[in-house]
Formats: sequence, C-alpha cells, structure tokens
Amino acid sequence: MANRPYPSFLIYIDNRGEFRWKLQASNTKVIADSGEGYKSLGDCEHGISLVQQSGDYPIWEEEQVAKRRR
Repeated sequence: MANRPYPSFLIYIDNRGEFRWKLQASNTKVIADSGEGYKSLGDCEHGISLVQQSGDYPIWEEEQVAKRRR
C-alpha cells in the first residue's frame, strides 16, 4: 500500500458491513466522520464529495456559544 497523505479521507467497512468514511488531519487524528453507514460504496463516496464541497457553508453557533463571546 502506498504512503497515505494527510489530511485525507479513509473509507472503511464497519461491523455491519456498511461503508463509512473518516477525515484524518495531518496528525492522523479524526476530525470528521460519516456519522452513518452506507450500503453502497458510491453513496459513501457521494457523502465525501458533499463534505469536500462544503467550504462555503456558513458557521452557526448555539446560543450558549454566542454567550461566551460576550
């Protein structure tokens, strides 16, 4: 297997035989995951592509977080 670059997505199969992904930072810590299993590899890859395209999404804070900014 080739040396894996970081950060990168890793697709794996869980205990139920479903596909999942996780995004690992340059220190190999998991910084995001699929949150659910996918029946097909294509659906899993589609989930990754949605995250890759999400760079322009706004960031929202819960009220408790906003209160700490005050």
